[in-house]
Amino acid sequence: MIVGCGDVGLRLARQLHGRVRLTALTSSPERVDALRAHKITPLQGNLDTKASLWRLAGIATRVVHLAPPPAHGWVDSRTHALLQALRLREKPVCIVYGSTSGVYGDCEGAWVTETRATNAHTPRAQRRVDAEARLRFWGRSTGARVSVLRIPGIYAQDRDGGTPRARLQKAVPVLRTQDDVFTNHIQADDLARACFLALWRGAPQRTYNVNDDSCMKMGDYFDLAADLYGLPRPPRIAREGAQAQLSLMLLSFMSESRRMVNTRMKRELGLKLTYPTVLSGLREGG
Repeated sequence: MIVGCGDVGLRLARQLHGRVRLTALTSSPERVDALRAHKITPLQGNLDTKASLWRLAGIATRVVHLAPPPAHGWVDSRTHALLQALRLREKPVCIVYGSTSGVYGDCEGAWVTETRATNAHTPRAQRRVDAEARLRFWGRSTGARVSVLRIPGIYAQDRDGGTPRARLQKAVPVLRTQDDVFTNHIQADDLARACFLALWRGAPQRTYNVNDDSCMKMGDYFDLAADLYGLPRPPRIAREGAQAQLSLMLLSFMSESRRMVNTRMKRELGLKLTYPTVLSGLREGG
């Protein structure tokens, strides 16, 4: 069962076809036909309405949880509601959860492994920390294998908003080199393959950084994309002037710097990246 079957969920579903019987939770009646077209059995329910989730119990032996937390607060009430529903009948043997690299907070450009303590700086990331803790406790108490995937920026040529092209066309500034931050990425198909492998190879209550091998600062990433697309490179600005020109969301991304280590993902999940760098991923498909 896929909970939160958006772009990555559909990519995962394509890999699972013919191997398992697929179901997906959706809160939108308009998506029912689309899920069926992808050979996925839709289950209508809303993670914000606990009474609508009873039909999830006992449906699946393996669950991939890709649904985002609520937009407000410090806890993930959606994950709490999902786990309550899954307790009602035979419980799944495995849950794979798509978390965020934002749980690490600002690491000042340091290399980050999964053993580093979480230090979420935003309510958005704190809700993910809460979800991770709930899932690990659920796994320990039920005996299920819970794999937490910490995911950075997702990109793909065939993903809605999945490339920097639109931002480059708007000439949104980036930080000058001395103020810039390290950023991490994963191509969407590689992420879906990581979810697939974690369903069978993920260790109990284990966390995995899911990112490619690139080691780039944010401005260099946009410069690379601009050169590939034949667009002007974005203007560079000092951090002191960024608040007057950039949105709060962009500023939050530019306030955290880290370089994620993906050794555990490769060794334990056995994932061989199809797109080991953003250069290879952005170049694919033009």
